[in-house]
Amino acid sequence: MATWVIDSSHSEVGFAVRHMMIATVKGRFNKVEGTLQFDPANLAAATFEGKIEVASIDTRDAQRDGHLRTGDFFDAENHPYITFTNTKVTEVDGNEFKLVGDLTIRGVTKTITLAGEFAGTNVDPWGNTKAGFTATAKVNRKDFGVNWNAILEAGGVMVSDEVKLTLELEFNKQA
Repeated sequence: MATWVIDSSHSEVGFAVRHMMIATVKGRFNKVEGTLQFDPANLAAATFEGKIEVASIDTRDAQRDGHLRTGDFFDAENHPYITFTNTKVTEVDGNEFKLVGDLTIRGVTKTITLAGEFAGTNVDPWGNTKAGFTATAKVNRKDFGVNWNAILEAGGVMVSDEVKLTLELEFNKQA
């Protein structure tokens, strides 16, 4: 198995959440790192550890990003990182897989399952071997102590409990 590291300039960890029950707000984290132990011929044996810098949250609205960094949401001062460590990989069909692991947000760890796809490997013009993966999951933010909300006058809430996660990751094979 080879060691691969996230190429952060070609990767994105994003999320989407319903706002006021009528719209979807998307965001991402700009600082992501991780290490993958991986052999393309044996996907089920892969191991992955990733880390996201909470303060790097970006929803294209500085005021909202500031609020998301507070104790109402991610509490970046006391919990500067979101982490994920896989515990199991199951091949589903061809390049599709299920990635089970421990997600930690705000010091709370829960097991989640991501549906993933291995996009393959390729060599860039400078001779570096790259691998690409996409993965998605849905989590309940309240499971991780992210509880802030507001009741709307017309009914419903300001922020949905369900958060959709999307990972688009490119890795560099290490020598």
